Amino acid sequence: MYPRTTERCPEEAAWALAAQRGDVQAFTNLITKYERAVYNLCYRMLGNPNDAEDAAQEAFLRAYKAIDRYDPRRKFSTWVMSIASNYCIDQLRKRRLLTLSMDDMPFLDVSDKGPGPEGAFFQQEQKQEVQALLSHLGPKDRAAIVMRYWYDYSYDEIAEALSLTNSAVKSRLHRARRSLAQAMADRENQAVPAQHMPYETQTL
Repeated sequence: MYPRTTERCPEEAAWALAAQRGDVQAFTNLITKYERAVYNLCYRMLGNPNDAEDAAQEAFLRAYKAIDRYDPRRKFSTWVMSIASNYCIDQLRKRRLLTLSMDDMPFLDVSDKGPGPEGAFFQQEQKQEVQALLSHLGPKDRAAIVMRYWYDYSYDEIAEALSLTNSAVKSRLHRARRSLAQAMADRENQAVPAQHMPYETQTL
């Protein structure tokens, strides 16, 4: 998990207010503070470093243009991550126009009994297969998973960032965990050599 980005740094409110008054350096300070977190979010969402860099730059550009509408009572990190995640969601939806919608792919139901798949899944964060597993999720489900398990956002913060209700966030996370668990199970089954499989499951 990356360092928690939703904790307000002491200077954040002052920088945000100064940026609203036209202080470019103050906004640059905000970029420096959160550029890594925003890039990492975009990378997890889009799966490509070049696309992630472009998305992060676009997110900060949009934040700068909209700084007059920023409410200083709100955490700047939550606000800019909301801008970044929604931009990435738009990019993923555009990609879907060229490919089969992932939402139409059948996923088997996975029981909620036991510790749940997220523990094992996120322990493998350094492995390349993580990004492939994330690709099984729809854009908003992917955003919710990344915010929850990489950045430890609360349900309320995710709901605010993605313009969802609290119950909708919980529902999306539940569905996403099921999908990830099934994708993990499928990968594990594919990795088992035929000679090691139970006799009755081998192709005769």
